[in-house]
Amino acid sequence: MSISDLFEETYSALSGNKARSGLTMLGIIIGISSVISMIAIGQGAQGTIESNIQSIGANLVMVTPGVQRGVGQQISAGRGSAKTLTQEDAEAIISEITDAQAVAPELSSRYQITSKGKNTNTSVVGTTSAYPSVKNIQIAEGNFISDQNNKSLSKVAVLGPTARDDLFGEDGEAIGQTIRINGIQFKVIGITTEKGGTGFGSQDDMVFIPLTTAQKFLAGDNYVTTINIQAKSAEVMTGIQEEITALLLDRHNISDPTLADFSTMNQADIVATASSITGTFTILLAAIAGISLLVGGIGIMNMMLTTVTERTKEIGLRKAIGAEKKDISMQFLSEAVMLTFLGGFLGIVLGWVISFTIEYFGLIQTEVSITSIVLAFCVSAGIGVIFGYYPARRAASLNPIDALRYE
Repeated sequence: MSISDLFEETYSALSGNKARSGLTMLGIIIGISSVISMIAIGQGAQGTIESNIQSIGANLVMVTPGVQRGVGQQISAGRGSAKTLTQEDAEAIISEITDAQAVAPELSSRYQITSKGKNTNTSVVGTTSAYPSVKNIQIAEGNFISDQNNKSLSKVAVLGPTARDDLFGEDGEAIGQTIRINGIQFKVIGITTEKGGTGFGSQDDMVFIPLTTAQKFLAGDNYVTTINIQAKSAEVMTGIQEEITALLLDRHNISDPTLADFSTMNQADIVATASSITGTFTILLAAIAGISLLVGGIGIMNMMLTTVTERTKEIGLRKAIGAEKKDISMQFLSEAVMLTFLGGFLGIVLGWVISFTIEYFGLIQTEVSITSIVLAFCVSAGIGVIFGYYPARRAASLNPIDALRYE
């Protein structure tokens, strides 16, 4: 049988019962489209998280307070809630760590903020003038916190665009206005440029004030909650992290690193952790969607077995006039593969449409990759061969005399 004859016979067999062929392909279409759209959602989420992490700063190393552990005991305070880091620690880092380009300590907490009858509950970050450089923040209007503001304990504030909208409305003039944080009046001197959420708290929904002001009037203590360090390059981040750890252990008089009352992490570690989590999430989504492919494959096998039964006399006649087993087997196998290929193609189109629709309406960012499309085609072909093999083999094994007598 020539290739053209094989395709002609396959087309004739499948088009003879369009409704059944369409319903059989439906399982493959749903399965392939589900896999592609789920992978697109997972990869899109991974890309979004990675870009958002990168947006919080360049070559960033962060030091946070940890739990002070003693022999046989552990203080119940959670990581990040201990008061073990000070502004002096930040000053020591900038003076002694040569690869530290800039250091910005911060003291952050949530407060109720009011202004002209409006209020919002958001993060208030006490920090220094180096913060915009370290955390990649731009000023849209006015000015950021200055060193003079910190020296003079100024009650001034810089608002993120979301906080500005909540307190003064989208069209409201915020510069020069006053807000109250924990009952204390602050004057707005600047608005930051919109960045979007980061997954670690949106920098758009923050209020920045001088660090010394936050320590004296809000916290009543001189501790800091985070020390942000900008390394001179990505290559030195790991080295600078080790140097900072050694310096702070010495300053805190801790000889055993396992008893450290602080922890350090760099931006690369955060990205790697986030990528690992989203990668696992993507695989899980694809695996769940792949179950429908198995169901679709079973549907194809069921249809082909039914087809073999219906065409038993045809098989007997073809064998009686000289058709070999491989011809019969190839015929039914090509029908199964054609069904899965058509279903796979339509599934790819549907998966792309679903992914595009999700991103178009702003539900979540998606990313359809060539890899997922190639994988879909390979899976389609594999399902056609795997689930079409048994019916094809069964058809090829029929005895021509018994097949001709079949009623």
